[in-house]
Amino acid sequence: MQRALELAERGKGTVGPNPLVGCVLVHDGKIIGEGYHQQYGGPHAEVNAIASVTDPKLLPDATAYISLEPCSHWGKTPPCANLLIEKGIKSVQVATLDPNPLVAGKGVQLLQDAGIEVTVGLLEQEARWQNRRFFCQQEKHRPYLILKWAQTQDGFLARENFDSKWISGTQSRQLVHQWRAEEQAILVGKNTALHDNPRLNVRDWSGSDPIRVVLDSRLELPADLNLFDQQIPTLCYNTVKNETLPNLERIKLSEENFLEALLADLQARNIQSVLIEGGGHVLQQFLAAGLWDEARVFTSPITFEHGIAAPTFTQVPAESYAVGEDQLDLYYHG
Repeated sequence: MQRALELAERGKGTVGPNPLVGCVLVHDGKIIGEGYHQQYGGPHAEVNAIASVTDPKLLPDATAYISLEPCSHWGKTPPCANLLIEKGIKSVQVATLDPNPLVAGKGVQLLQDAGIEVTVGLLEQEARWQNRRFFCQQEKHRPYLILKWAQTQDGFLARENFDSKWISGTQSRQLVHQWRAEEQAILVGKNTALHDNPRLNVRDWSGSDPIRVVLDSRLELPADLNLFDQQIPTLCYNTVKNETLPNLERIKLSEENFLEALLADLQARNIQSVLIEGGGHVLQQFLAAGLWDEARVFTSPITFEHGIAAPTFTQVPAESYAVGEDQLDLYYHG
């Protein structure tokens, strides 16, 4: 099962909003096939694992180790539970049940009804953590929210004129580009869009650009910003109007419960995770509302003495790492 989880991790950044899934087929104590879900819309882990087996006659005496319950419904691909039954797999070890109501135990039930021995719960916590974005979307009915910022040693996000380039070091910035490639969307507020004029794409890493999300309540941002270059799908949430242009959509939300309405719209668009890069006001809004799942905070050795204060945490970081000359602290909510 540990190998199945390792395989599943390879799909990070390419399978969303589908979950990460790995599958290992074992016969007489030896791995005879393995696979993982590689691309959204492509074959699932079980299909790839079975296709990798060189001697299919071994399958009826094989055990499948799968990091998430096999699907039992038709989506972009046929049900994997049916494929396991068709191939006569003897037993199946499942790390965790699928929270999707279309599956949610039905895959296991199909296998058991076909006479296959099924065990659920092997490395369950590890499997749930790996798919925390998927579980959040299914159980909390909103995207998984990752807050990210870089602060000076004395606790500032930017100078008083909003200048923040560059607080963190080269290695930290490269890591942020890796994170961008791993999440489905990236979000900033009006001040960050205006003063930093970011592109919010993936440059220092290999991977797909996330969907760009900008909060511009009064539609005050100039049209010539990089965010509005229509090169990458971009959503601009506001309280003024709806408008659809190529690769740029303005979505009007009520001022009341703006953040909740924003997350509901992202959920309706099947966006599973959002990397929230600020600025300070936006980060504080999400923190104050309790709408966050992770926070990733870089602290640089430089100081500003004055400026725009970074959000503060009362809890201690769950993990801390050195990234070049910076320190990265990771916080988890709940």
